[in-house]
Amino acid sequence: MKQFSGKVVSIITVFVMILFIFSGMQMDKINAAGSGTWNSPFSVSQAISNQTGAAYSVEGYVVGQPTSQTSVVTSNFPNDYALALADSPSETNTSDMVYIQIPSSFRSSYGLRSNQDLMGQKLKVTGNLTYYFSHPGVKSTSAFEEVHGDPGPTDPTDPEDPPSYEEYYTAAEGKTGSNLKDALHNIIDDHATLSYSEVWGALRNTDEDPANSNNVLLLYSGRSQSKFTNGGGGDDWNREHVWAKSHGDFGTAQGAGTDLHHLRPTDVTVNSSRGNLDFDNGGSEHSEAPGNNYDGDSWEPRDEVKGDVARMIFYMAVRYEGDSGEVDLELNDYVNNGSAPYHGKLSVLLEWHEEDPVDSRELRRNDIIFEDYQGNRNPFIDHPEWAEMIW
Repeated sequence: MKQFSGKVVSIITVFVMILFIFSGMQMDKINAAGSGTWNSPFSVSQAISNQTGAAYSVEGYVVGQPTSQTSVVTSNFPNDYALALADSPSETNTSDMVYIQIPSSFRSSYGLRSNQDLMGQKLKVTGNLTYYFSHPGVKSTSAFEEVHGDPGPTDPTDPEDPPSYEEYYTAAEGKTGSNLKDALHNIIDDHATLSYSEVWGALRNTDEDPANSNNVLLLYSGRSQSKFTNGGGGDDWNREHVWAKSHGDFGTAQGAGTDLHHLRPTDVTVNSSRGNLDFDNGGSEHSEAPGNNYDGDSWEPRDEVKGDVARMIFYMAVRYEGDSGEVDLELNDYVNNGSAPYHGKLSVLLEWHEEDPVDSRELRRNDIIFEDYQGNRNPFIDHPEWAEMIW
Protein backbone atom coordinates (compact mmCIF):
# COMPACT_ATOMS: atom_id res chain seq x y z
CA MET A 1 0.00 0.00 0.00
CA LYS A 2 2.89 2.38 0.85
CA GLN A 3 4.53 1.50 -2.47
CA PHE A 4 1.29 2.37 -4.30
CA SER A 5 1.00 5.67 -2.38
CA GLY A 6 4.59 6.51 -3.31
CA LYS A 7 3.82 5.99 -6.99
CA VAL A 8 0.79 8.26 -6.74
CA VAL A 9 2.87 10.98 -5.08
CA SER A 10 5.52 10.65 -7.83
CA ILE A 11 2.90 10.94 -10.59
CA ILE A 12 1.36 14.01 -8.93
CA THR A 13 4.81 15.59 -8.53
CA VAL A 14 5.63 15.08 -12.22
CA PHE A 15 2.20 16.46 -13.21
CA VAL A 16 2.73 19.59 -11.10
CA MET A 17 6.17 20.12 -12.62
CA ILE A 18 4.71 19.88 -16.16
CA LEU A 19 2.02 22.39 -15.26
CA PHE A 20 4.65 24.74 -13.84
CA ILE A 21 6.82 24.50 -16.97
CA PHE A 22 3.80 24.96 -19.27
CA SER A 23 2.63 27.96 -17.24
CA GLY A 24 6.08 29.49 -17.53
CA MET A 25 6.04 29.00 -21.29
CA GLN A 26 2.64 30.63 -21.51
CA MET A 27 3.81 33.56 -19.36
CA ASP A 28 6.82 33.98 -21.66
CA LYS A 29 4.45 34.22 -24.62
CA ILE A 30 2.25 36.71 -22.80
CA ASN A 31 5.25 38.79 -21.76
CA ALA A 32 6.55 38.75 -25.36
CA ALA A 33 3.23 39.90 -26.80
CA GLY A 34 2.69 43.58 -27.45
CA SER A 35 -0.32 45.80 -27.96
CA GLY A 36 0.81 47.08 -31.36
CA THR A 37 1.85 50.56 -30.18
CA TRP A 38 5.31 52.04 -30.77
CA ASN A 39 6.26 51.45 -27.12
CA SER A 40 4.68 47.98 -27.06
CA PRO A 41 5.02 46.61 -30.61
CA PHE A 42 3.51 43.41 -31.93
CA SER A 43 5.75 40.41 -32.36
CA VAL A 44 6.01 39.04 -35.88
CA SER A 45 3.65 36.17 -35.03
CA GLN A 46 1.09 38.71 -33.81
CA ALA A 47 1.49 40.73 -37.01
CA ILE A 48 0.91 37.61 -39.10
CA SER A 49 -2.30 36.92 -37.15
CA ASN A 50 -3.61 40.49 -37.46
CA GLN A 51 -3.63 41.23 -41.20
CA THR A 52 -6.57 43.62 -40.89
CA GLY A 53 -5.20 46.59 -42.83
CA ALA A 54 -4.98 48.69 -39.65
CA ALA A 55 -1.79 50.56 -38.67
CA TYR A 56 0.36 48.98 -35.93
CA SER A 57 4.00 48.79 -34.88
CA VAL A 58 5.88 45.49 -35.26
CA GLU A 59 9.26 44.36 -33.97
CA GLY A 60 11.41 41.52 -35.30
CA TYR A 61 14.76 40.42 -36.66
CA VAL A 62 15.83 41.12 -40.24
CA VAL A 63 16.16 37.73 -41.97
CA GLY A 64 16.34 38.68 -45.66
CA GLN A 65 14.61 40.27 -48.63
CA PRO A 66 11.39 38.81 -50.09
CA THR A 67 11.43 38.41 -53.87
CA SER A 68 8.18 36.42 -54.18
CA GLN A 69 5.47 34.90 -52.00
CA THR A 70 7.70 32.01 -50.87
CA SER A 71 11.22 33.24 -51.62
CA VAL A 72 13.43 35.31 -49.29
CA VAL A 73 17.02 35.90 -50.34
CA THR A 74 19.77 36.34 -47.75
CA SER A 75 22.54 37.69 -49.97
CA ASN A 76 23.02 39.46 -53.33
CA PHE A 77 20.04 41.69 -52.50
CA PRO A 78 18.51 43.00 -55.75
CA ASN A 79 17.28 46.35 -54.41
CA ASP A 80 16.22 48.31 -51.32
CA TYR A 81 12.44 47.92 -51.71
CA ALA A 82 11.56 45.27 -49.08
CA LEU A 83 12.77 43.18 -46.15
CA ALA A 84 11.52 40.27 -44.07
CA LEU A 85 11.24 40.17 -40.27
CA ALA A 86 10.92 37.14 -37.97
CA ASP A 87 10.77 36.50 -34.23
CA SER A 88 14.10 34.66 -34.45
CA PRO A 89 17.21 35.94 -36.26
CA SER A 90 17.85 32.42 -37.59
CA GLU A 91 14.33 31.85 -38.99
CA THR A 92 14.25 30.28 -42.49
CA ASN A 93 10.56 29.35 -42.79
CA THR A 94 8.82 32.07 -44.79
CA SER A 95 5.46 31.24 -43.16
CA ASP A 96 6.93 32.61 -39.90
CA MET A 97 8.05 35.89 -41.49
CA VAL A 98 6.30 39.17 -42.20
CA TYR A 99 7.24 41.09 -45.37
CA ILE A 100 7.95 44.82 -44.96
CA GLN A 101 7.45 47.33 -47.76
CA ILE A 102 10.13 50.05 -47.69
CA PRO A 103 9.02 53.40 -49.15
CA SER A 104 11.53 55.52 -51.04
CA SER A 105 12.20 57.83 -48.08
CA PHE A 106 13.56 54.93 -45.97
CA ARG A 107 15.38 52.85 -48.61
CA SER A 108 18.82 54.42 -48.19
CA SER A 109 18.77 53.68 -44.44
CA TYR A 110 16.89 50.36 -44.23
CA GLY A 111 17.11 48.73 -47.66
CA LEU A 112 19.25 45.59 -47.60
CA ARG A 113 21.22 46.25 -50.76
CA SER A 114 22.49 49.49 -49.18
CA ASN A 115 22.62 48.16 -45.58
CA GLN A 116 23.65 44.50 -45.62
CA ASP A 117 24.77 44.73 -41.99
CA LEU A 118 21.10 44.92 -40.97
CA MET A 119 20.86 41.14 -41.41
CA GLY A 120 20.18 39.60 -38.00
CA GLN A 121 19.48 42.98 -36.36
CA LYS A 122 16.21 43.84 -34.66
CA LEU A 123 13.98 46.49 -36.23
CA LYS A 124 10.77 48.19 -35.19
CA VAL A 125 8.45 49.42 -37.95
CA THR A 126 5.02 51.02 -38.17
CA GLY A 127 2.62 50.50 -41.07
CA ASN A 128 -0.60 48.87 -42.24
CA LEU A 129 -0.79 45.15 -41.57
CA THR A 130 -1.84 43.86 -44.97
CA TYR A 131 -0.64 41.33 -47.53
CA TYR A 132 2.50 42.15 -49.53
CA PHE A 133 3.78 39.78 -52.24
CA SER A 134 0.58 37.78 -51.44
CA HIS A 135 2.11 37.14 -48.00
CA PRO A 136 1.45 38.58 -44.51
CA GLY A 137 3.07 41.97 -44.58
CA VAL A 138 3.36 45.58 -43.47
CA LYS A 139 2.70 48.19 -46.18
CA SER A 140 2.60 52.00 -46.30
CA THR A 141 5.29 52.03 -43.59
CA SER A 142 5.75 55.37 -41.84
CA ALA A 143 8.45 54.71 -39.23
CA PHE A 144 11.58 52.53 -38.89
CA GLU A 145 13.99 52.17 -35.99
CA GLU A 146 16.84 49.80 -35.25
CA VAL A 147 16.50 48.31 -31.76
CA HIS A 148 19.91 48.22 -30.05
CA GLY A 149 21.12 46.40 -26.96
CA ASP A 150 19.16 43.18 -27.57
CA PRO A 151 21.39 40.23 -28.54
CA GLY A 152 18.33 38.06 -29.24
CA PRO A 153 17.65 34.47 -28.25
CA THR A 154 20.45 33.06 -30.40
CA ASP A 155 23.28 34.36 -32.51
CA PRO A 156 22.43 34.67 -36.19
CA THR A 157 23.43 31.59 -38.15
CA ASP A 158 24.91 31.55 -41.62
CA PRO A 159 22.34 32.67 -44.18
CA GLU A 160 20.29 30.00 -45.85
CA ASP A 161 21.29 29.27 -49.44
CA PRO A 162 18.91 30.93 -51.91
CA PRO A 163 16.67 28.71 -54.05
CA SER A 164 18.64 26.63 -56.53
CA TYR A 165 17.27 28.51 -59.54
CA GLU A 166 18.95 31.72 -58.29
CA GLU A 167 22.13 30.53 -60.00
CA TYR A 168 20.13 30.77 -63.21
CA TYR A 169 20.16 34.57 -62.86
CA THR A 170 23.83 35.07 -61.94
CA ALA A 171 24.55 37.03 -65.14
CA ALA A 172 21.84 39.57 -64.25
CA GLU A 173 23.12 40.41 -60.79
CA GLY A 174 23.87 44.08 -60.17
CA LYS A 175 22.39 45.28 -63.46
CA THR A 176 19.57 47.74 -64.12
CA GLY A 177 17.78 49.27 -67.09
CA SER A 178 18.69 48.10 -70.59
CA ASN A 179 21.70 46.19 -69.24
CA LEU A 180 19.40 44.12 -67.03
CA LYS A 181 16.97 43.57 -69.90
CA ASP A 182 19.79 42.38 -72.17
CA ALA A 183 21.16 40.05 -69.51
CA LEU A 184 17.75 38.51 -68.85
CA HIS A 185 17.16 38.05 -72.58
CA ASN A 186 20.40 36.11 -72.90
CA ILE A 187 19.43 33.93 -69.93
CA ILE A 188 15.92 32.99 -71.12
CA ASP A 189 16.68 32.93 -74.86
CA ASP A 190 16.92 29.77 -76.99
CA HIS A 191 14.38 27.75 -75.01
CA ALA A 192 13.05 24.39 -76.15
CA THR A 193 10.00 24.99 -78.36
CA LEU A 194 6.74 23.07 -78.67
CA SER A 195 4.50 22.55 -81.66
CA TYR A 196 1.13 24.26 -81.48
CA SER A 197 -0.64 20.90 -81.07
CA GLU A 198 1.65 20.01 -78.14
CA VAL A 199 0.46 23.14 -76.33
CA TRP A 200 -2.90 21.45 -75.54
CA GLY A 201 -1.31 18.79 -73.35
CA ALA A 202 1.09 21.23 -71.74
CA LEU A 203 -1.73 23.58 -70.67
CA ARG A 204 -3.56 20.66 -69.05
CA ASN A 205 -0.52 20.41 -66.79
CA THR A 206 0.52 24.04 -66.27
CA ASP A 207 -3.01 25.31 -65.59
CA GLU A 208 -4.44 22.35 -63.67
CA ASP A 209 -6.99 23.30 -61.03
CA PRO A 210 -5.33 22.57 -57.65
CA ALA A 211 -8.76 21.67 -56.24
CA ASN A 212 -9.62 19.25 -59.06
CA SER A 213 -6.88 17.50 -61.03
CA ASN A 214 -9.36 16.65 -63.81
CA ASN A 215 -9.86 20.34 -64.64
CA VAL A 216 -8.00 23.41 -65.80
CA LEU A 217 -8.62 26.96 -64.58
CA LEU A 218 -9.56 29.43 -67.31
CA LEU A 219 -7.56 32.66 -67.21
CA TYR A 220 -10.16 35.39 -67.61
CA SER A 221 -13.34 33.78 -66.28
CA GLY A 222 -11.64 31.82 -63.48
CA ARG A 223 -13.95 28.89 -64.32
CA SER A 224 -12.79 25.35 -63.51
CA GLN A 225 -13.46 23.15 -66.53
CA SER A 226 -12.64 19.63 -67.69
CA LYS A 227 -9.19 19.36 -69.23
CA PHE A 228 -10.62 17.62 -72.27
CA THR A 229 -13.35 20.12 -73.20
CA ASN A 230 -10.90 22.00 -75.39
CA GLY A 231 -11.94 22.85 -78.92
CA GLY A 232 -13.94 25.37 -80.88
CA GLY A 233 -17.39 25.20 -79.25
CA GLY A 234 -18.78 28.27 -77.49
CA ASP A 235 -18.19 26.84 -74.01
CA ASP A 236 -14.99 24.97 -74.83
CA TRP A 237 -11.60 26.31 -73.88
CA ASN A 238 -8.86 27.18 -76.32
CA ARG A 239 -5.32 28.58 -76.38
CA GLU A 240 -5.22 32.29 -75.58
CA HIS A 241 -2.15 34.25 -76.68
CA VAL A 242 -1.89 36.85 -73.90
CA TRP A 243 0.56 38.78 -76.09
CA ALA A 244 -1.86 38.94 -79.02
CA LYS A 245 -0.28 36.98 -81.86
CA SER A 246 -1.18 39.68 -84.39
CA HIS A 247 1.03 42.16 -82.49
CA GLY A 248 4.12 41.24 -84.46
CA ASP A 249 2.27 38.81 -86.73
CA PHE A 250 3.99 35.68 -85.36
CA GLY A 251 0.83 33.57 -85.49
CA THR A 252 1.13 30.05 -84.08
CA ALA A 253 4.66 29.34 -85.31
CA GLN A 254 7.03 27.56 -82.94
CA GLY A 255 8.65 30.12 -80.69
CA ALA A 256 6.58 33.17 -79.80
CA GLY A 257 3.42 31.51 -81.11
CA THR A 258 3.79 28.45 -78.87
CA ASP A 259 5.57 29.94 -75.85
CA LEU A 260 3.85 28.56 -72.74
CA HIS A 261 4.83 31.56 -70.67
CA HIS A 262 2.05 33.56 -72.35
CA LEU A 263 -0.38 30.86 -73.52
CA ARG A 264 -3.34 30.17 -71.19
CA PRO A 265 -6.63 28.22 -71.34
CA THR A 266 -9.53 30.61 -72.00
CA ASP A 267 -13.22 30.26 -72.79
CA VAL A 268 -13.64 30.33 -76.58
CA THR A 269 -16.19 33.16 -76.53
CA VAL A 270 -14.19 35.24 -74.07
CA ASN A 271 -11.03 34.69 -76.12
CA SER A 272 -12.86 35.92 -79.20
CA SER A 273 -14.05 39.05 -77.35
CA ARG A 274 -10.56 39.86 -76.18
CA GLY A 275 -9.21 39.37 -79.72
CA ASN A 276 -6.02 41.40 -80.16
CA LEU A 277 -6.95 44.21 -77.78
CA ASP A 278 -4.21 45.94 -75.83
CA PHE A 279 -4.50 46.09 -72.03
CA ASP A 280 -5.93 49.09 -70.20
CA ASN A 281 -8.50 49.99 -67.54
CA GLY A 282 -12.14 50.61 -68.39
CA GLY A 283 -14.96 49.45 -70.61
CA SER A 284 -18.06 47.32 -70.05
CA GLU A 285 -18.12 44.09 -68.08
CA HIS A 286 -18.06 40.88 -70.11
CA SER A 287 -21.21 38.80 -69.62
CA GLU A 288 -19.37 35.45 -69.50
CA ALA A 289 -16.37 36.67 -67.52
CA PRO A 290 -17.47 38.90 -64.63
CA GLY A 291 -14.76 41.30 -63.50
CA ASN A 292 -13.31 41.60 -67.00
CA ASN A 293 -14.04 44.85 -68.85
CA TYR A 294 -13.49 45.78 -72.46
CA ASP A 295 -14.22 48.39 -75.12
CA GLY A 296 -13.14 49.06 -78.69
CA ASP A 297 -9.42 49.35 -77.98
CA SER A 298 -8.57 47.61 -74.71
CA TRP A 299 -9.17 44.70 -72.34
CA GLU A 300 -9.08 44.82 -68.53
CA PRO A 301 -8.78 41.36 -66.89
CA ARG A 302 -10.25 40.55 -63.50
CA ASP A 303 -8.27 41.73 -60.47
CA GLU A 304 -7.08 38.22 -59.54
CA VAL A 305 -5.00 37.84 -62.71
CA LYS A 306 -4.00 41.41 -63.58
CA GLY A 307 -0.49 40.85 -62.28
CA ASP A 308 -0.28 37.50 -64.08
CA VAL A 309 -1.12 39.22 -67.38
CA ALA A 310 1.42 41.99 -66.78
CA ARG A 311 4.23 39.56 -65.99
CA MET A 312 3.48 37.47 -69.10
CA ILE A 313 3.68 40.60 -71.24
CA PHE A 314 6.94 41.67 -69.55
CA TYR A 315 8.41 38.22 -70.27
CA MET A 316 7.56 38.40 -73.97
CA ALA A 317 9.13 41.85 -74.35
CA VAL A 318 12.40 40.52 -72.90
CA ARG A 319 12.44 37.05 -74.49
CA TYR A 320 11.90 38.21 -78.09
CA GLU A 321 14.46 40.79 -79.18
CA GLY A 322 14.75 40.12 -82.91
CA ASP A 323 17.84 37.89 -82.87
CA SER A 324 18.00 34.45 -84.51
CA GLY A 325 15.35 35.55 -86.99
CA GLU A 326 12.71 35.99 -84.27
CA VAL A 327 10.28 38.86 -83.92
CA ASP A 328 11.34 41.88 -81.84
CA LEU A 329 8.57 42.61 -79.32
CA GLU A 330 8.46 45.82 -77.30
CA LEU A 331 6.19 47.53 -74.79
CA ASN A 332 4.71 50.98 -75.25
CA ASP A 333 2.19 53.17 -73.47
CA TYR A 334 -0.49 53.07 -76.14
CA VAL A 335 -3.50 51.03 -77.23
CA ASN A 336 -4.60 50.29 -80.81
CA ASN A 337 -1.20 48.79 -81.65
CA GLY A 338 -2.76 46.58 -84.32
CA SER A 339 -0.24 44.41 -86.16
CA ALA A 340 2.81 46.40 -84.99
CA PRO A 341 5.15 44.37 -82.71
CA TYR A 342 4.15 46.45 -79.67
CA HIS A 343 1.87 45.88 -76.70
CA GLY A 344 0.43 48.34 -74.23
CA LYS A 345 -0.39 49.93 -72.02
CA LEU A 346 2.91 49.83 -70.14
CA SER A 347 2.02 52.26 -67.33
CA VAL A 348 -1.16 50.29 -66.56
CA LEU A 349 0.63 46.94 -66.72
CA LEU A 350 3.17 48.18 -64.17
CA GLU A 351 0.30 49.21 -61.89
CA TRP A 352 -1.34 45.79 -62.24
CA HIS A 353 2.01 44.11 -61.53
CA GLU A 354 2.21 45.98 -58.22
CA GLU A 355 -1.47 45.57 -57.26
CA ASP A 356 -1.61 41.80 -57.90
CA PRO A 357 1.64 40.22 -56.61
CA VAL A 358 2.95 36.79 -57.58
CA ASP A 359 0.93 33.91 -56.13
CA SER A 360 1.54 30.19 -55.64
CA ARG A 361 -0.14 29.21 -58.92
CA GLU A 362 2.21 31.44 -60.91
CA LEU A 363 5.22 30.01 -59.09
CA ARG A 364 4.05 26.45 -59.75
CA ARG A 365 3.42 27.24 -63.41
CA ASN A 366 6.87 28.80 -63.81
CA ASP A 367 8.50 25.72 -62.30
CA ILE A 368 6.59 23.30 -64.56
CA ILE A 369 7.45 25.21 -67.74
CA PHE A 370 11.09 25.39 -66.68
CA GLU A 371 11.45 21.77 -65.58
CA ASP A 372 9.13 19.88 -67.96
CA TYR A 373 8.84 21.85 -71.20
CA GLN A 374 10.93 24.85 -72.21
CA GLY A 375 13.89 25.00 -69.82
CA ASN A 376 13.46 28.74 -69.25
CA ARG A 377 11.74 30.85 -66.62
CA ASN A 378 9.72 34.06 -66.41
CA PRO A 379 12.13 36.36 -64.52
CA PHE A 380 9.34 38.68 -63.39
CA ILE A 381 7.71 35.90 -61.40
CA ASP A 382 10.98 35.04 -59.66
CA HIS A 383 12.04 38.69 -59.24
CA PRO A 384 9.04 41.05 -59.42
CA GLU A 385 11.27 44.03 -58.60
CA TRP A 386 13.01 43.74 -61.99
CA ALA A 387 10.03 45.21 -63.86
CA GLU A 388 10.51 48.60 -62.19
CA MET A 389 14.27 48.36 -62.66
CA ILE A 390 13.84 47.95 -66.43
CA TRP A 391 10.78 50.10 -67.22
